[in-house]
Parts: sequence; C-alpha cells; structure tokens
Amino acid sequence: MNKFNRSQTFKLKVTEADFQATVIKLAQYLGWKVAHFRGVRVLRANGNIRYQTPVQGDGKGFPDLVLVRRARIIYAELKSESGKLSPEQQEWLKALAAAGGEVYIWRLSDWQEIQEVLTRELPPNKLEELAREV
Repeated sequence: MNKFNRSQTFKLKVTEADFQATVIKLAQYLGWKVAHFRGVRVLRANGNIRYQTPVQGDGKGFPDLVLVRRARIIYAELKSESGKLSPEQQEWLKALAAAGGEVYIWRLSDWQEIQEVLTRELPPNKLEELAREV
C-alpha cells in the first residue's frame, strides 16, 4: 500500500478556460462588471477550422478580461504557466497602461495576487485625483 508523503507536491491540471471561468466568478462575486469576448469557430473554404473573435478595428491581441468596479478598470491577460505574450498583446497592454488602466498578466500561480488585486480599493490620493478630473 502506498503511503502519502507530506513532502510530495502535486501539480493540478487546470485548463486556461477553467482558470478564466474561476477568475470571472471571483470578480463577479466581488462586485466587478466583467467582459470577455469569446472567439468563434470559423470553417474555412479549405475545410480548416480557425478560431476568430468578431471585433472590428485593432482587436487582435486585446486582453482576455476587462473588469470595472467603481473608479477602477482592469485589463487582464490570462496565461498558462509557460504562455508568452504575442507582440499584439504587448502593444495593447502597453497602450492601456499608458491610458491609466490597471494592466495584469495573470497565471494560475498568481492566484494570491489576483485575490489581492480584486479586493483592493483605490488609494485615497487616486480617488481625489479622479474626483478633480470629473
């Protein structure tokens, strides 16, 4: 009979879709409005299937999630542990951060940070700054 060794570590297999669904559920539970633009299957004339998100303009590389609550807006790109950003994703995140959005690249291993970010409020000086702009 195998005994459980407490020093053993186990890696859970979690798909990006499961990870994304969990982040969305947590955000909604915490009062965030959440948007995710889901890709659709497109059957090409040659019989190949491709996934494409129906967006006009510069949609390629747009972050996976947009979250809004009170005076905060978050753009989050969700990646597997080994996933890398495409050049288009890098461009979007850079532009959104320059425009004042909170920008994150989250992996399952960032779960603690995700919880902290989603439960945090804006610091008082940021709220005062936003109030002056309105």
